[in-house]
Amino acid sequence: MRKEYDFGKARRGAVVPTVTGKTRITIRLDDDILEWFRAEVEAAGGGNYQTRINQALRQAMTQAVEPLETVVRRALRAELGSLKPSRARRTKAGAA
Repeated sequence: MRKEYDFGKARRGAVVPTVTGKTRITIRLDDDILEWFRAEVEAAGGGNYQTRINQALRQAMTQAVEPLETVVRRALRAELGSLKPSRARRTKAGAA
């Protein structure tokens, strides 16, 4: 490598215009999250994982936020509904 380069006759290359409504940022994502999005795009037959991340963020942004109480109640109902009645409960119900 040279110690100095002469850029006096250099010309700037073509600049790719940015899409209106999009901003280039730098973001740090965990490796497993990035790999998951890349795998999702590959499984779908191709595309851009950044677009998929954008779609996921938009969905989270526009999704109605449920109160925690509603979420817990739904989870409890699902769990309790999947339990079989105990033998003691069946016996009492049969005797009554």
